[in-house]
Amino acid sequence: MRKFALVLPKTAYHSTAIHNLIFSAQRLHFSASSNGQNIKHQGCMHLLHSPSRITSLREAKALHALVITMGSLPTQEPVFLHNNIVSKYASLGDISMARKLFDEMPQKNVVSCNTMISCYSRDGLLQEALGVFSDMRKCDFKPTQFTFGSLLSCDQLDVLEGMQLQALIEKYGLLYIDAFAGTALLGMYGRHGCLDEALGIFESMPKRNLVTWNSMISVFGQMGYIEDGVFMLSELMMSPLGLSECTLVSILSCFEEVDMELGEQIHGLVIKYGFESVASVSNCLINMYSKSAAICFVEKVFENAPVKDIVSWNTLIGAMANSDKSSKAIDVFNKMCMTGLLPNETTFSNVITSCSRLHLLSYGECIHANMIKKSFESDVYTGSALVNFYAKCDRVQEAHACFDSITQKNVVSWNSLMLGYSNKGSSFPISLLQEMIHSGCYPNGQSFSIVIKSSSKTELLQLHSLIIKMGYHENAYVSSSLISSYARNGLVSDALIFVGSGNNKLPVVSSNVIAWIYNRTGQYEKTQELYAAMENPDTISWNILIAACSRNGDYKETFELFNDMRRSEVYPDKYTYVSLFSVCTKLCNLALGSSLHNLIMKTDFKLCDTFVCNIMIDMYGKCGGIDSCIKIFNETVNKNIISWTSLISALGIHGYANEALERFTEMESMGIKPDKVAFLALLSACRHVGLVKQGMNMFSHMKLKYGVEPDIDHYVLVVDLLTRYGHIKEAEQLILGMPIAPNALIWRSFLEGCKKQRTIASSALEQKA
Repeated sequence: MRKFALVLPKTAYHSTAIHNLIFSAQRLHFSASSNGQNIKHQGCMHLLHSPSRITSLREAKALHALVITMGSLPTQEPVFLHNNIVSKYASLGDISMARKLFDEMPQKNVVSCNTMISCYSRDGLLQEALGVFSDMRKCDFKPTQFTFGSLLSCDQLDVLEGMQLQALIEKYGLLYIDAFAGTALLGMYGRHGCLDEALGIFESMPKRNLVTWNSMISVFGQMGYIEDGVFMLSELMMSPLGLSECTLVSILSCFEEVDMELGEQIHGLVIKYGFESVASVSNCLINMYSKSAAICFVEKVFENAPVKDIVSWNTLIGAMANSDKSSKAIDVFNKMCMTGLLPNETTFSNVITSCSRLHLLSYGECIHANMIKKSFESDVYTGSALVNFYAKCDRVQEAHACFDSITQKNVVSWNSLMLGYSNKGSSFPISLLQEMIHSGCYPNGQSFSIVIKSSSKTELLQLHSLIIKMGYHENAYVSSSLISSYARNGLVSDALIFVGSGNNKLPVVSSNVIAWIYNRTGQYEKTQELYAAMENPDTISWNILIAACSRNGDYKETFELFNDMRRSEVYPDKYTYVSLFSVCTKLCNLALGSSLHNLIMKTDFKLCDTFVCNIMIDMYGKCGGIDSCIKIFNETVNKNIISWTSLISALGIHGYANEALERFTEMESMGIKPDKVAFLALLSACRHVGLVKQGMNMFSHMKLKYGVEPDIDHYVLVVDLLTRYGHIKEAEQLILGMPIAPNALIWRSFLEGCKKQRTIASSALEQKA
C-alpha cells in the first residue's frame, strides 16, 4: 500500500495558509482512501507540536475535523492528538468544547486528565478541576507532580484545600522525586500569606532548583520581608545554581520606597552579572526607582536598556504620571508613538491619568478617540481612567457616558463617577451608590467617604444607618468622613455624640477630625484633652495641636510643641512649618524665622515648595529681612500670583515702590494676571513713598485694563494716597464718584488729610457724608 507523507515546513504560517493546508490534507486523505491507500498524519502532528501556529478556533476545528476523518491511527497516537486538541480548544477560550472532546475520547491516560485539569485551573474553575482529579483517581490513574502543580496554581484554591493536596503529594512521594511539586506548594502558601508554611516546605525539600529559590525569595519580598529575601539571595549566590534574570525580577518586584538602599545594591548585582540587557530585569529596575520618585534613575535605566518593549515604555510613563511629572509623561508617550510601537490599555490609562491631572481636555479627547478606534474604552481600567479624566475636567455627562460603555464595572469605576458628581456638589452620588449595590458591586470605604461628602442632613442620617449595616462604621476614613460631614452640616453635637458612642478608642484619623472641629470652634482645651488621650499621634495630629496653640496666642508653647514633636520622632511636614512661620511673622521675630528656615534646609529641603516659599517670603518681608525675601523669591521654582504679591507687598513695606512697580510689570510679562490682592499690595507700595501718579494710573487700569473691580479696601488706599500728599480735590472727586458707600476708614483718611492740609471739605461731599 502506497503511503503519502504530508510534511510541513518549519516556518510560521499565515492563518489562511494553515487552514488551506488542513483542507488539502483532507482532500488528499479522501483521494488516498478511495484508492485503498493510507495517509501518514505527520503534518497534523507537526502542527500539534507547534501550538503557536494554530491561532484561531476556526483552525483548531479544521484540524479536529482532519483527525476525525483520518479514522484509524497507530495505537498511541489518537490519545496524543486528542490531548493536544483538548489543550488547544482550552487555550483558545472554548473550554466547553475541550471538555466535550475529553468526555468523548475512546482512550484516556494521565496526560489527558492533566491536560483537562490544567485547562480548568488556568481558567479559575477549581471545582471542575477537582472533579476531573477525583475521576482520575477513580480510574486508577496515578497523579503526577504536574497534576498537583496545576491544581496548586489555581487562584481559587484555599489554604485548607492546599493542605489536603499536600497530604496526597506526600502520600504519593512526589515531594522527593524532583522540585516541581514542592515549588508549587511553596507558591500556593506564599500566595495566601502563609510564610511559615512556605518556609517549612522550602526547608524540607530534598531537591531544590532555581525556580524553588526564586519562588521563596519572591514570597519573602511580597510579604514585606525584603531583608530576608536579600539574605536568601546571598545564599543562592553561594550555591552552584547561581542567579538568573528571574531571581532578580523576583526580588526587584517587591522593593518599596523605604528599601531603596538595598535596591541600589541589587542594581549593582544586575550590572555585575550582566543582566542589565534583559528587558524584564531593566523593567523591574525602572519600576523600583519609580516607587521612590527617583526619576533621574528611572530615565537612566530606561535609556541604557538595549531593548525597550511596551512594558518599558509603560513603566516609564507610569513613573512620570505618578511623580507629578504628568507633562513629561505625555512627552514620553509621544516619543513612544514616534518609534512605531503601538500603545496598549496600560499606556492609555497612564496617559489619560496625566491628562486628568493637567486638565488637558482637548488632548485627552484625542487620546479617547484613539482608544475608541482600538476598542479599549470598554476595558474596565482604561474606562475608569476616562471616567476620572472627564470628571476632573468638570465634564460629568461625558464621564457618565464613558462609565456606561464599560463592560464589567468595578468599584474603581463607580467611585470615579461618584467623585465626579460629588465635586460638583450634586446629591446624585447617593443614587449611584444604591445602583452600585443593586448591581452586585460591593462598595468600599472610599465609596462611602465620597458619598458622605455630598450628603444633606437627612441623607446623612440614612447613610449612617447603611454604613453601620454594612460594617463600615469602624473604618477610620469612613468614620472621619461622617464626623466631618456632621460638623459641616452644623450638626457638631451629633458628631460628638457619634464619637462618644463608640466602645473602642478612636482611630488617629477620626481623632484628628474631632481635634480639627474643636480647633475651628475655639475649644483649645478640648483639643489638648483629645491629644493627650491619643496613643500614637501622627503628623496631622501635631499640626492641628500646633495650629490650635498658635490660634490661641500661646506662641512660646507653639514652639515647645514643635520640639516635642521632633523628640517623639514624628517628622514635620510643610503644614507644620507654615504654622510656625506664621507665628514668627506675628512676633516679627526675624532671628527665629531664619533659624526655622535653616532647619528646613538641613533636614528636608524638599519641603520648600511654592506654598512654603510664599510663607517665607511673607515672613521675611514683614520681619525686615528684605534681602532674604528677594533671595527666596528668586529661588522659588514655580512662582504663582501669591509669590509675586508677597514680594510686591514686602518691597512696598520697605519703601521700594519703584522696584515693586518693576516686579508688577515683570509678573505681567510672565503671563500671570493680577488679582485684587496684588493691586492692594501695589497701591500700598505707592502710598508708602508718595507715588501718586503711578498709583492713580494703576487704580484706573484695574477695571479698564485688567477687569478687576475695585472694592472698599482699594478706595481706602487711594483716598489715603491722595489726601496724604495734598491732592484733596482729587480725593473729593473720587469719593463722590464711588459706586459704593464710603466707610469710616475712608472718611478718617480724608478728614486727616484735610486737617493736615488745612482744607475744608466741599458742600457736596458734606451732603454725601
